[in-house]
Amino acid sequence: MAKYENTLKGNFDEFLHILDRGILSGSASASFEDGSDFRSGDIRCAVRVYERYSMLGGNRVSLNITLIGNGDDLFLSAITSGGSQAVFVKINTMGEENFLYQVVDLVEAYKREN
Repeated sequence: MAKYENTLKGNFDEFLHILDRGILSGSASASFEDGSDFRSGDIRCAVRVYERYSMLGGNRVSLNITLIGNGDDLFLSAITSGGSQAVFVKINTMGEENFLYQVVDLVEAYKREN
């Protein structure tokens, strides 16, 4: 499992769309699995789950994104899992890390532009 968290300023809907488009276009095998949205007053929360095939691990890797917004204050948590084939010890997590780096690149690009 690999995790990345960041706080940033921006438009909740715009940033969520950028993440979704960037993740799905970043790999031919990437797919949107499911999502959930919640709003209470000015607080918004979006949860998204994606999967893609990892050639390195020979299996599918999942990515869970949670985006929380309060006005233009945003918090993102991205967690990957499923990149290991071992039974008792987690080895070969490169597929997870590569999926996560895709999110890191999207966040850093958004922060530079805003």
